[in-house]
Amino acid sequence: MAGEPLAAEPDLGLSAAPELGRRELLESPATVRLSMNEITTYRWSLLQDVAAYQEAGVGAIGVWRPKLAVFGDERGTDLLRESGLAVSSLAWAGGFTGANGHSFLEAVDDALEAIALAAALAADCLVLVSGARGGHTANHARRLLIDALRRLLDEAADRKVPLALEPMHAMFAEEWTFLNTLDETLEVLDRVDHPYLQVAFDAYHLWQEPRLLERIPALAARTASVRLSDWRDPPRSDSDRCLPGDGMIPLSEIVSAFVEHGYGGYFEIEIWSEELWNSDYVSLLAECRTRFAGLCPDHAAPRSR
Repeated sequence: MAGEPLAAEPDLGLSAAPELGRRELLESPATVRLSMNEITTYRWSLLQDVAAYQEAGVGAIGVWRPKLAVFGDERGTDLLRESGLAVSSLAWAGGFTGANGHSFLEAVDDALEAIALAAALAADCLVLVSGARGGHTANHARRLLIDALRRLLDEAADRKVPLALEPMHAMFAEEWTFLNTLDETLEVLDRVDHPYLQVAFDAYHLWQEPRLLERIPALAARTASVRLSDWRDPPRSDSDRCLPGDGMIPLSEIVSAFVEHGYGGYFEIEIWSEELWNSDYVSLLAECRTRFAGLCPDHAAPRSR
């Protein structure tokens, strides 16, 4: 069952695969660039995730900070280094508007700690969410976000950790962010104007953007992370995403557009789903890998383990 621990702790050194550098990854078949976000296997621990992702032939992991904290940041960093899994992202930091009960300075300090942790993990990016608008005016909420980003970006650049700002569909964003569209997010990027500030593109949140496929050629170079799941119509809850191919999102076209226009990172499968969280995770991982390969029909098969 998904919630049960693995029978034994694996020897994580035996199956470790060498990490791909960003340039090498860009030149690899798209199917090599699959990452699993730990939220997909919600009820597993970090150790279970690492062992099972290796066994499933997945080369990268999107690390969820709560799981890492439970395991221990230092122990988890060592575990991930020894595993050979690339870290496609660390999620998340932010909440700079204070709507979650933390002050602006507390949120900035937490984000600085997350940047240091992302650097230790050699993560491709740290995902940021602005925080809800709360009682602020729209302009003041935006100023708080921009002020926070300007305090963080020099540290991020020094540690070579891109910050990936994630917009969310208004239906699901109330507790997370006031950024609901690409235009709102790109406006922040333009105002801050820093090479280490990029976009976390979640297809679930952005697939309904007008002229999306036409915009990807310009967006690809400004994107640090692409996250994939599918949209059930209508969603039954906030956690009702489905496997790629089971919903309405043109994921094959989105993936192809990012690949063709120079996106150099991993594609993370990130599925928030009460239904799938109660499923058999070993089978789920195998199905995710199959579904992702199906999004990339013109590319070679995944590398062998």
